[in-house]
Amino acid sequence: MLQFMNQFGIWIAVFFTFSIFSFLYKDNPFYKFAEQVFVGLSAGYWLVYMIYNILIPNLFSKLITDFRGNAILLVPGILGVLMLLRIFPKIQWISRFPLALVIGTTAGISIVRSLQTNILSQITSTMINPFASDSIAILIGNLLLIIGTICGVYFFYFSKKQEGISAIPSKVGIWFLMISFGASFGYTVMARISLLIGRLDFLLKDWLHLIK
Repeated sequence: MLQFMNQFGIWIAVFFTFSIFSFLYKDNPFYKFAEQVFVGLSAGYWLVYMIYNILIPNLFSKLITDFRGNAILLVPGILGVLMLLRIFPKIQWISRFPLALVIGTTAGISIVRSLQTNILSQITSTMINPFASDSIAILIGNLLLIIGTICGVYFFYFSKKQEGISAIPSKVGIWFLMISFGASFGYTVMARISLLIGRLDFLLKDWLHLIK
């Protein structure tokens, strides 16, 4: 019975794999069906995950164990219930208040985190002595880092028209930006290729048993 269920699961996975790949030919009912199943399963999985890994341990369990000491948790609990009122058209306006609070809080936290991780850390990384190492490779890398950062930032300086000599750093910054964008795009492509390799490995190994 267990072996039959394993084989059945493999055939189901094969069906959905080919259904997704069928979009390479054109949009078709098999792809739409697989897409909807994936979205539905994802929504169901995250709903169960949030209940058993977030709500129960962080809200219900603490309120049952020590209600007085954790009474403050009723505030986010009530806000969460108010957010669910969006499913009722007549009183859906109430859900705007907890939603606005969540968006504002998230924006404030993201600003601080971005300043610390994306701005301050990058500024600190460029404040280096390029001649601190005897290695030619490290020296060239440090110089490219400093030049690329300065020229990349200078490219976004629009207070004065960039022409003549003043346009040279901007053009250098464009080259560094294009290289950076190309590297990011290449990383994205490699990530997608790794997913394709995983599916091909499943088809050739677990389904057809052509590789071990």
